[in-house]
Amino acid sequence: MKYIILVGDGMADRPLRELGYRTCLQVANTPNMDRLASEGEAGMVRTIPDGFEPGSDIANLTILGYDPGRYYSGRAPLEAAYRGVELGPEDVAFRCNLVTLRFNGDDKYAVMEDYSAGHITTPEARRLIREINRRLGSERIAFYPGVSYRHLMVWRNGDDRMTCTPPHDITGRRIERYLPSGRGAGLLLDLMKASVDILLSHPVNRQRVKKGLPPANSIWLWGQGKGLRLPRFKERYGLSGAIISAVDLMKGIGVSVGFDVIEVRGATGYLDTNYEGKAKAALKALKDVDVVYLHVEAPDEAGHNGDVRAKIKAIEDFDSRVIGTIMKGMRSFRDYSILLLPDHATPLRVRTHTGEPVPFVIYRSAGTGSKGGKAGSFSEGIKRLKGIRVFERGYRLMDYFIRGV
Repeated sequence: MKYIILVGDGMADRPLRELGYRTCLQVANTPNMDRLASEGEAGMVRTIPDGFEPGSDIANLTILGYDPGRYYSGRAPLEAAYRGVELGPEDVAFRCNLVTLRFNGDDKYAVMEDYSAGHITTPEARRLIREINRRLGSERIAFYPGVSYRHLMVWRNGDDRMTCTPPHDITGRRIERYLPSGRGAGLLLDLMKASVDILLSHPVNRQRVKKGLPPANSIWLWGQGKGLRLPRFKERYGLSGAIISAVDLMKGIGVSVGFDVIEVRGATGYLDTNYEGKAKAALKALKDVDVVYLHVEAPDEAGHNGDVRAKIKAIEDFDSRVIGTIMKGMRSFRDYSILLLPDHATPLRVRTHTGEPVPFVIYRSAGTGSKGGKAGSFSEGIKRLKGIRVFERGYRLMDYFIRGV
């Protein structure tokens, strides 16, 4: 048996007036997802447990069968795991975004203009982070370059008890209410403030301004946590696995559970990602491993940007270019199971993650116990169907997918 998990990050949404009070999933042309829903078993799953912030870290750990209440320590340590950044017992990792702040004329306040600095390119971003590390790094503080706007900071023997806010949660808002607060926050504030002068004068940002692009004029620190240890997926399920994603968070989750990380050229984590390349890489990997976890970030990015047309396009590309390719390629395997779902909702109206349950579909090849069609299409409307399976403890979905119990 081969297993493939297809995750459209942030695909789920809420009805929009401009779409006739339908969601993007309901409006988008998704024949492949709809086929899986009509021929497989549809249900709902709560991927964000009560008491947790609705992040991709929490949601994807849940999907993989790990109870966040037992295992979660923070987002940044997962990204550090992929980057090979070793964390001592008292070291704290932070996610370090390059962001665009809009300052008013007398610098009394700033607004979060863009949590991604215009999806700055990776070569540009790495030059900026290296300069930040040169100027602000020390024996206790180190910055590590990542991809596009997503980077890391490590505070050796640091504190993780402060409150930090994800920058994608406050797009268009004044930042003063959302700055780090609590014990240890003073250091973070000093670093963030110091970064502004360094970044504004950097040649990379001067060139971006000349081109009419948003400058990456500040760092933003959040997602803190200490190192974590997860039991290997193979120990729990007896299956080997691989993960395919453009973002370090997902790769770090993969490393932490013992999956191989499959790199795909042109995988950007944005709307221009290499959809077909990811699907083909997944099919190739399935020849060597038992489980492949394929994650596509694009719908989530469109949700954060509040771009309804881009989100519909991202969902349709996921359907035609990823799921369509996968469904054709899976014919070469005799027995297989497919799990399709969003990790969480990223509603366009709020432009950030929310924690409501999301739809899922399990499709099994002929003769391997498929429950049969209970939904005519794949959308949030599945929740209104009678007799569907609902996983309030979302981490149990993986047991059901693998073991059927």
